[in-house]
Amino acid sequence: MDEKTAAIADPAGTVRPFAETQPPVEDMSDLKTHNVAIEKAGSDAEEEIVEEDLYRPLLMDSTIPHEPNPLTIRAVVVGCILGALVCASNLYLGLKTGFTFSASMFGAIFGYGILRLLDKAGNIPAMYRLGVMGEGTPKDEIGAIFTITLIASFIGIFYATPFRRFFIIQVARELDLMFPTPTAVALTIRSMHAGAAGSLEAAKKLKMLMICFAGALVHRVGSSYAVGILYDWHPFTWIHIWSGYKSWALNIESWGWYFEWTPAFIGSGMLIGLNPAISMFAGGVIAWAIIGPTLVHYEECIGIDVSGDDPKWEGLYSFASLSGLGKRKPSPRYWLLWPGVMVMVCSSMAELFIQYKAIWAALKSVWFQSCGGINHMLVKRGKTSPFFAKHGAPRVKDENIVEDPFPAEQQVKTWMWALGFLVTTIIGMIVFHFQWDTHPGLTILAIFLAFLFSFLAIQIGAVTDNTPLTAAAKASQLVFGGATSHSGYTVQHAQKINLVAGSLASGSADMATSLVGDFRTGFLIGTSPIKQWIAQSIGAFVAVWLGPGLFVLFTSAYPCIYKDITPEQEAAGMKCSFLVPSVSAWAAVAQAVTDPKISIPLKSGIFAIVMGVVSMLQVVFRHYYLVGPRHKFRRWLPNWGAIALSWVIPAPVFANAALLGAILAALWRKYHLKTWDIYGYAVAAGFIAGEGLGGVVNAILTLAGVDGGVYGSMIACPGDSC
Repeated sequence: MDEKTAAIADPAGTVRPFAETQPPVEDMSDLKTHNVAIEKAGSDAEEEIVEEDLYRPLLMDSTIPHEPNPLTIRAVVVGCILGALVCASNLYLGLKTGFTFSASMFGAIFGYGILRLLDKAGNIPAMYRLGVMGEGTPKDEIGAIFTITLIASFIGIFYATPFRRFFIIQVARELDLMFPTPTAVALTIRSMHAGAAGSLEAAKKLKMLMICFAGALVHRVGSSYAVGILYDWHPFTWIHIWSGYKSWALNIESWGWYFEWTPAFIGSGMLIGLNPAISMFAGGVIAWAIIGPTLVHYEECIGIDVSGDDPKWEGLYSFASLSGLGKRKPSPRYWLLWPGVMVMVCSSMAELFIQYKAIWAALKSVWFQSCGGINHMLVKRGKTSPFFAKHGAPRVKDENIVEDPFPAEQQVKTWMWALGFLVTTIIGMIVFHFQWDTHPGLTILAIFLAFLFSFLAIQIGAVTDNTPLTAAAKASQLVFGGATSHSGYTVQHAQKINLVAGSLASGSADMATSLVGDFRTGFLIGTSPIKQWIAQSIGAFVAVWLGPGLFVLFTSAYPCIYKDITPEQEAAGMKCSFLVPSVSAWAAVAQAVTDPKISIPLKSGIFAIVMGVVSMLQVVFRHYYLVGPRHKFRRWLPNWGAIALSWVIPAPVFANAALLGAILAALWRKYHLKTWDIYGYAVAAGFIAGEGLGGVVNAILTLAGVDGGVYGSMIACPGDSC
């Protein structure tokens, strides 16, 4: 395989802010066709260069024996184990920073059958923070958490099943649906099974991943006993200490300007590339070095004194509080939350509308196929309908249309997904009515929104690799805010419905989008759809029990995940190990659309609208002006999703680590591309998964009372607390 193909086969991975991917392939047109070196059998081996069409199954190495039944017990067990690992890592990192990471490439390196788990838990702790779950804990409500996970997972799986034929077979070429990340995963799998050379490369990747995984795990656990030395470096605190506790440096420290040696975010920076990393860092500078201090200076926002009345730490403040909303001036974090959410929603929706021609073509295709199906049923019953006969008549097909290589017996039968969807919907209506006090009509609305968001997200993600699920989640909250207004609900009841129904809509859409992406990978490497579907269902079933269990583990060890730290606790120096930006976003939107006492600051709203318009204008500029010879300038445009994320995360610390990782990766690729192709993703994936599992170990140590908070040191930490 040549260098170009190898680079495509192991691209930057997928990083999801609030479950929304960053494009891992800078120029996705490179994936449409490329040259593949195929080794001819025989003693006089030669390489024949073939231009490969990525809208058809990949050309595989002819020496690899065909595996008629890939769905073995070994594959299922390995997939579940690896999926559990990724679920634990994503839950830890998602609660900590709002990021989750795609499991697909990790699974391609570490083994077959990675399990996609529903690790989005932002709405559950948000309900506790808003007081709509009563006085209990997540442990007390684990049954309800199980059921909402079960319903959201399987509704998404069932209704997304027919999307495979539509998006991957029928309209893929017509609508230019490349599915960049799933395609790159398929290419990676093939490269690691390409004869002896592929096996050797796969072994190297696995070894490096294991080393980095173990190193990151040990570092995360060990550093918790000396956070200020091994994990968090606070140079402005050091300056303050060295000056005899008499310096201006705490003014900078208070805004979160320190460096965290987090393997996960150094790894993420290696994957997302320089543009998103620089954009994220720039967003942090704009938010926490310019806008935030300006807001406090002009008394638009306030901070909380966290010195604990210790004169050594006088001048140490927190500007990230979300408590006391509607009762006092907001913190800069609350003020900046709205521009961040607005930019995420606007940029995603702009990407959606910019694809209006493709979406209209897709909708017409759905209409014609539906008419064809109805007409076929009528003909079988001896009836006719001129209307359905006309609109359902076979269309003239391109001779190069994608053909499905799998026979009917290897497809998912219609009755399987249809019956499953019907049963799950009925169960969901019953469960949501009795467990969550949600009217069955609102449950149906949530499922309809999930279907709509899935259709749009798959369409956009297949073209741009950027699925607008953040916009879908917030849009669903706005819809349910309108649906519950003036309906006699109390504020708390309306907030519960808003969060639960919004979670069902966005969670099902996320699962459906993931499933279709997996179907695309399976289509390219020749995996039977029915086998994939069964494996996905097994994985989702395991996830139903594993994900909530891990969530309860984290919330038991760190109650601040679902309980707001009070101003008194914050003033006493209490800090939460998890920034939970996604929880804050869910809760803030729910409050804003349901509670008349809480409002968005006027100037924050104006700024949010302006920046939302700017982000949309850039999308239009990129799609309509930066084309042809100007296409190369697209890479210089800022990534507004990354910028907005820095406005939502209440500290620039993760942007700092991601920028370091991106710089290291850029230098590595520039000076030794060959070793990057072999080891780059393995290093990053090992770092990410290792720190995530280290966070799980730390949670267990915290519950056991032997964590760093008990036996460790807080030396070199601001306020003697990190």
